[in-house]
Amino acid sequence: MTRVHDMGGRFGDGTVTPEDDDVIFHADWHPRALALTLATGALGKWNIDVSRHARECLSPTDYAQFTYYEKWIAGVADMLVARGVVTREELAGKADPTSSPLAEKTLKAQQVAGVLARGGPADRPSDIVPLFAPGDGIVTRKQPENTIVPGGHTRLPAYAAGAKGRVLRLHGTHVLPDSNAHDLGEAPEPLYAVAFPASELWAHPEHPRDEVVLDLWQSYLEAP
Repeated sequence: MTRVHDMGGRFGDGTVTPEDDDVIFHADWHPRALALTLATGALGKWNIDVSRHARECLSPTDYAQFTYYEKWIAGVADMLVARGVVTREELAGKADPTSSPLAEKTLKAQQVAGVLARGGPADRPSDIVPLFAPGDGIVTRKQPENTIVPGGHTRLPAYAAGAKGRVLRLHGTHVLPDSNAHDLGEAPEPLYAVAFPASELWAHPEHPRDEVVLDLWQSYLEAP
């Protein structure tokens, strides 16, 4: 997470108001935004980490003003142009449509249920040996930024940087977003569920004995 996208634990963004679990979409165009995101992802021009980073790269003004699905659509639009799927003129409706070599990858309606059911597993084999086991104490690195690409994507939130926690479980080895988001390879490494006391993350937690559990990659962690 980078820039304005890294909102966890930040003050000043207002109260979080839980909604009815039965409410999935709030406007008629929201399911269309989800469908468009799924359909363009099926073209194989980017992965989930690239798409997450595309949303992070929206201008801070747009990111602060856009609703959830507006962020999705803006990210998709940027990726379509950046990856050469369409031109800016085509996207704006200022150019005549032309046939695309990606047409054969079109996601058909009858394929959607299967695609959603399969999901996108990110576990991969790796030669990297796990350094930690359940019950071990760890500390996250003090600098949360991507150490591979300056200003790049990462899944270590800033509020957890330099925090002490304990390993709950080892998930196996999974694709490293810090690399995968920048087309540098999947670089799988051990992924852990790590529990942090609320008092370790915030100076004045409302419930100090609460815990926050984060899934964190091995390169984010150190021995205390």
